[in-house]
Amino acid sequence: MDDEVSRRSAYGRHVYLDYVNFFPGGDETASWMLEILRSSVKECGVEEVHSHSEIFDGKKSPAGFASIVLIDESHVTAHCYSDKGWLALDAFTCGKHDPNQLANIIHEKLIGKCEELKLMKRETVDRFVHDEL
Repeated sequence: MDDEVSRRSAYGRHVYLDYVNFFPGGDETASWMLEILRSSVKECGVEEVHSHSEIFDGKKSPAGFASIVLIDESHVTAHCYSDKGWLALDAFTCGKHDPNQLANIIHEKLIGKCEELKLMKRETVDRFVHDEL
């Protein structure tokens, strides 16, 4: 391995999760999803900066929602195509916080609400990769 590559480090990590069979029903899905994200952020001791959900009725964009919690060193999001039952989540943290811990908490809460939910893919990627100083 090249010496230059071996001295690289990452300041952040980004976890991606893709689900199918996300059909929780009801008009409150975006609201409770945002609450799951917010409570999970709080449980992990990460500082929330702002949060918001946007619902799409299928006229301009496909039906579903997007929810985001901005945190002091990045974000946590959920995006849903409700007609297809697809849900994509990501947790991106920097510094001392572990996005895998955050993703695990969110996952457990989702499985508790949606028994048919199936995780199709989970991937963790290093971010803010830099040379060691």
